[in-house]
Amino acid sequence: MAKAETKATKTKVKKAEVKKPVYIPRATEKAYFEQAKRTYIFVCPLDASKVAIKKAIEKEYIVTVEDVRVLTRKGKKTRFSRGKHAYPGTTYRRDHKFAYVTLKEGDKIAVFEEEKASSDAKSDKKAEKKADKKADKAEKKGDK
Repeated sequence: MAKAETKATKTKVKKAEVKKPVYIPRATEKAYFEQAKRTYIFVCPLDASKVAIKKAIEKEYIVTVEDVRVLTRKGKKTRFSRGKHAYPGTTYRRDHKFAYVTLKEGDKIAVFEEEKASSDAKSDKKAEKKADKKADKAEKKGDK
């Protein structure tokens, strides 16, 4: 029995641990304009310190961080009243923490480049299709 139990425990499959990026870059207009100043904006866990943010960004994106500024945005107050006889009250949305990370001169993080690359590929395909259609029309006119 003991051998069968040990085999069963060895063959158990561990749950796949999917690691989400903890520090997510914000893709907003403000963030885009901040990139001109080598500053990137990240959404962070509420309990993260400046030193922890710096280490995580340097490790995850392989860049050198010069400065970290932190902003904690308090959740908005919202009113609720559910049902006919429910007592109305107020609650709060979640708090959010943002890190403004300034990188060393020459370092970059591709936030908006991915979107541009995919849109460029789409526009290239469209241009190729148009060129093919024009070539087909020219061949048909030449045949007639």
